[in-house]
Amino acid sequence: MSAADATSAADAMSAAGTAGTAGYGEAAEQLAVQYESVAFTEVHHSLLHLYPAAPAAVLDVGAGTGRDAAALAALGHRVVAAEPTPELRAVGRRLHPDADIRWVADALPALPRLSAEGERFDLILLTAVWMHLTPAEGPPAMDALGRLLAPGGRLALTLRHGPVPPGRRMFDLPPEHTIALARARGLRLLHRGARPDLHGREGVSWTELVFGRGQ
Repeated sequence: MSAADATSAADAMSAAGTAGTAGYGEAAEQLAVQYESVAFTEVHHSLLHLYPAAPAAVLDVGAGTGRDAAALAALGHRVVAAEPTPELRAVGRRLHPDADIRWVADALPALPRLSAEGERFDLILLTAVWMHLTPAEGPPAMDALGRLLAPGGRLALTLRHGPVPPGRRMFDLPPEHTIALARARGLRLLHRGARPDLHGREGVSWTELVFGRGQ
């Protein structure tokens, strides 16, 4: 796929919306309040020691309103924020206008625009994103992430467990499923942890996974 074709595909996907992002565009303003009410350090505190030192090339997949992207940029990283929902990208640009973030309309499982650009990243984040993929989308998504991860890079993602909100598409898969997908693509598990839901939603909890690629 050429860069032009990838751009067209990503733009079409963004414009039409994807099944995994259903319900997010119309709720962008409310979600911004929710997302920004929790600090980057609260969400990532148990993982920060595994993240590369600045400056590093960072990709935040499903960046939402840019909370994490802005925090990472403030630390001196070069950050690309991939967010397929136009409304969330617009809110992110408004809330973090001074952050050194490159916003991109792109989405899993293929990440066509970023895949066509060919840049590789030292850190890839998927915070509250992986649960939107169907079991069939997991393998191609991990393929795309593996191609984008630089030698020595880290892939950090969270898995959501618990009831699915009305109007959303989410899948509660066991961590072993994702670990196996990563291992099959040469990614080694560096960290597995658990934490409660930081927004206090009843019955919701999270698994944290960090994978590494050898030099």
